[in-house]
Amino acid sequence: MHRRVFLSSMLGLLGTSAAVAGLSGCAGGDASAAAKGTGTEPLATSVPAGTSLKIASFQNTQQLQFRLAKLPALPFTVSDWVNIGAGPDVINAFRAKSLDLATNNAGIPPIQAHYQGFDAKIVAIDITRKPNYLFATKPGSDIRTVEGFRGRRLAFSQGQAQGVVLLRALRRAGLKYDEVKLVPLTSNQFLTALQSGQVDVAPLANSQVPAYLKQYGPRGAHTITTEVVDLLNLLWAPRSVLNDPAKAAAVAAYIPQWAKGLVWAYEHPDVWDEEFYVKTQNLTTAQARSITALTNKPLFPARWDEAIAWEQETADLLADGGFVKRFDVSSLFDHRFEALAAKVVPEEYRR
Repeated sequence: MHRRVFLSSMLGLLGTSAAVAGLSGCAGGDASAAAKGTGTEPLATSVPAGTSLKIASFQNTQQLQFRLAKLPALPFTVSDWVNIGAGPDVINAFRAKSLDLATNNAGIPPIQAHYQGFDAKIVAIDITRKPNYLFATKPGSDIRTVEGFRGRRLAFSQGQAQGVVLLRALRRAGLKYDEVKLVPLTSNQFLTALQSGQVDVAPLANSQVPAYLKQYGPRGAHTITTEVVDLLNLLWAPRSVLNDPAKAAAVAAYIPQWAKGLVWAYEHPDVWDEEFYVKTQNLTTAQARSITALTNKPLFPARWDEAIAWEQETADLLADGGFVKRFDVSSLFDHRFEALAAKVVPEEYRR
């Protein structure tokens, strides 16, 4: 597929109140923030009264974690919890100013935003070591390995984690982009594309696989496991939000809660399985446990060196395929926030 045609099609698809409260050291993210990151002012040590943020919480995950973990109230108002998760959708919401802060389990959306000319910065990092995605085949498929992707139709979302996982898998298998057929879709179209036979293979989130195989496994659908990961689970925000001192302080106050919520869910898998997967996702307890068994242990490094290197490798991989222009990804990170998550979690979650 011609890269310009691909990009054009993808761009078509993208198209609790509180008063002032202390941040417990939030301003101490990095003394050299102005030199290293994008922020031009030190973070405030408290959130001004009346500050609000619109925060992404796909399928209400964040609110549920905060409630179950009994975390203290945020020192600002969340004016809207936006049920949004896919990278392209987040970028659109940023552009529309309907979203101030988002989480994405991929490093690729900030790269895509940069390529589109939208200025947004990464403010928190959670490193993932185990794959979050499995390659699922359409019913009746004879594909058993990534090498078997040659000549096949592969669901590909350039602006999402699934896209970079696919590109990394192809590279590891020694396949060039012109040896496969990349079908431009967004991740919410993958299941339908598999079911209808529009694509031969699509990367599905671990949480999607049990239900898919239950329905289509008897008809010959199966999964292909690889060791390919997308290293980054991250929080990011538009530069315009981070340039507002009050909103930047609110973002800094949110990061510790986000980290603690992830740690709580990891440490209480039985409760999380029941409250989230069973009650809100309509999965069985057995299905929920199979997903949780693949869950990554949260990891919040005090320094982002590994994350930056990974992000650069990802951007270079996309540039090699003609999907984006080559650039220095260090511009995507706001180092004022670098150590905030690590400071509030036990040592075992820092390395």
